Amino acid sequence: MIDVTVENFETEVIAASMSTPVLVDFWAPWCAPCKTLGPILEKLETAFEGRFKLVKIDSDQEQQLAGAFGIRSIPTCILLINGQPVDGFQGALPEGQVREFLDKHVPSAEEAEALVEEEEAQDALAEGDTDTALEKLQHAVATDPANDDARFDYIKLLLQLGRDDDAKVAFAPVIAKAATVRKFDALQRWMNAIDFAATHADAAVAQAAFDAQIAANKRDFDARFGRARLLIAAQRWTDAMDELLDILMRDKAWSDDLARKTYVAILELIEPPKVKVADGQIPPDDPVVSTYRRRLSSVILS
Repeated sequence: MIDVTVENFETEVIAASMSTPVLVDFWAPWCAPCKTLGPILEKLETAFEGRFKLVKIDSDQEQQLAGAFGIRSIPTCILLINGQPVDGFQGALPEGQVREFLDKHVPSAEEAEALVEEEEAQDALAEGDTDTALEKLQHAVATDPANDDARFDYIKLLLQLGRDDDAKVAFAPVIAKAATVRKFDALQRWMNAIDFAATHADAAVAQAAFDAQIAANKRDFDARFGRARLLIAAQRWTDAMDELLDILMRDKAWSDDLARKTYVAILELIEPPKVKVADGQIPPDDPVVSTYRRRLSSVILS
């Protein structure tokens, strides 16, 4: 538990909530219900083992903060996540009700562990340590199978390392989501491209054949798409998107919008994880993703 004033509010509440939910307890020394609720909150902070952070604000001493949150009675608790208030309650609720409130918003122990593993995996990837990243992501998925972000990153890394069979095993539990979840659709299209490339004994020969077909007929979209799939399998992302743009410039809706859907899938695959920033700030965009997103918009809107 930390006492917060206007001087440390930005650091202890807003910035802290970017990584861990922060429960703000507005109270006052003279408030009897506050004295009842306080020990319950502190007990639960210990029981939740760091899955949320408890801070206390004396509403008499910090009237500016109390006014900013529209506090009309105490005790009042406000939960912040990613710099924003998401929920709250008033009054000295019993422990069971406070726990229910927290369970709605605070990650479970398994979810929290998986999130830590995922963050550590991203750090390892940034340092070029793919072995550690793969181990962390595998553990994150095993700990919290419902964590789609961790599973996406795990399968993506397996595919990048050429471990296609392992990727398919990891993808199997969420294959039904490919129809509705963009990141899983992107993985499905990547794996389909790998399977397509595997039907050609020599990728270079296959690409040369597609090149010859395209040279003979610029509107041979099947050849262009086949060439793009070979490029996707080889992880030549920008070359693949250039080929798909050539299709889109000539026929935006070719084959039930297949070129555009595949292009969007590549953008999903190559976009790096967003950096967490404070409220009001905009995460920096990846320059390659931004460039190719603009090119797609330009073609579609032309």
